[in-house]
Amino acid sequence: MTAKSYKKKIKQLINKRVKLVKYLKHNKPKIRKTGKGKNKCKICGRRGGHISRYGLHICRQCFRDKAKELGFNKYR
Repeated sequence: MTAKSYKKKIKQLINKRVKLVKYLKHNKPKIRKTGKGKNKCKICGRRGGHISRYGLHICRQCFRDKAKELGFNKYR
């Protein structure tokens, strides 16, 4: 199997039930409950530099682009 995506590999293994069950047991993406991996930017999907204050849920790079539209002013 040479697919990069988790879902593509599942498609390849649908006909091989035993191998599919074993693959799912060991390679299923972990559901994050805490930490950096839990939150992601709702604009670009990045997980690092996340700003969740005021319910923004965007990364710092997207915040710099969208700050004026969101109503934030730069005083400097």
